[in-house]
Amino acid sequence: MRFHSARVTRPTPAERVQSILYAAQSMTVVSDGSHTEVNRLDGAGALGRLHLHAPAEGGPAEPGARVPVRLEFTDIAPTAVRDRLRARVTLTGLLAAPYGDESSRSACMEFGQAVIEDGGGRRFVTLDELQAVGPDPMATSEAGMLTHLVDSHEELVPLLLRLVRPQPVRGVIRAVPLAVDRYGVTLRLEYPTTHRDVRLPFATPVDDIDQAGPRIRGLLATARRASHPSRLFA
Repeated sequence: MRFHSARVTRPTPAERVQSILYAAQSMTVVSDGSHTEVNRLDGAGALGRLHLHAPAEGGPAEPGARVPVRLEFTDIAPTAVRDRLRARVTLTGLLAAPYGDESSRSACMEFGQAVIEDGGGRRFVTLDELQAVGPDPMATSEAGMLTHLVDSHEELVPLLLRLVRPQPVRGVIRAVPLAVDRYGVTLRLEYPTTHRDVRLPFATPVDDIDQAGPRIRGLLATARRASHPSRLFA
């Protein structure tokens, strides 16, 4: 008997957290009663600034040396969709020293927990899960790709609607690309009083950024071969 593994069509919570941390341009550090906004992460994301480790790896600490900290990240859609907040990620743990932008000691963080909150709910991610996956190869290019699609190829977005199953009900005001990741494209369908998101998975996941263009062109080619849907827009 032959068993087939289920096709993966969306990132896991751990993959999403990794990608958000990797692509982050800013973060909020809450520690010792203060909030510090870090607005420039120098293109290396949060994990280029912070090292996460399990408690045992840090060895014994001097009494009072560890400083509780909470790191907050927001994932905002680069396109002008309704409700642009896609997710919030919160990391908690202990720092070896009070947070300071130039302090190498405060870059070492004893991992406590990671939480991602989005439209699908609230999920916890362990350090092992984070370390078992890498960031999405499209994470730092996603914003540019989506804005280019909207600004320069807006006529292609309705074409992608042919791939939505089941077909959307009438009354869609507009469809806007919300996200793209190694598994596919997400469109946000906006109605007069609500919206919903639909996934258009790639034939196979993207393993390298050079594969992104061919995967998107593959979706468009499939859409062109699909029959024309009935009029969806009000």
